[in-house]
Amino acid sequence: MKNNAVLVMIVLSLLVTGCATTQQRLLDTDSSQVQLRSIQTRAFDTTDKEKTLRTIMSTLQDLGFVIDKADATLGTVSATKLKYYALRMTVTVRPRGETQLLVRANAQYNVKPVTDPEPYQQFFTSLEKAMFLTAQQAD
Repeated sequence: MKNNAVLVMIVLSLLVTGCATTQQRLLDTDSSQVQLRSIQTRAFDTTDKEKTLRTIMSTLQDLGFVIDKADATLGTVSATKLKYYALRMTVTVRPRGETQLLVRANAQYNVKPVTDPEPYQQFFTSLEKAMFLTAQQAD
């Protein structure tokens, strides 16, 4: 009987200790999340959400991605690049004030989030060029 009580006490203490560590780690990641969000986000001086989504899809395709899903109502585009690795990118477009749209790209390598700024910089550099060219075209 005493052995069972000791075993229960050990298991409970391990569970409580594990929960405390997890909670502390969740709070520690706030600053890194803010930094990652700043890498993932750009503002564009346009209010045409539909044209921006079309430009995002074209840019992703130019970079070798295959469009998985696009939703104009939600303002999201999801795409996957399957060349030697599985890179999935989801791009969200939402209004920012009266004259801008905020574009946020979120990439995953297999199941891990991409924290390296390079893929985001590559995407946004290509998107900025495409947005500029699209804006210069007369419809």
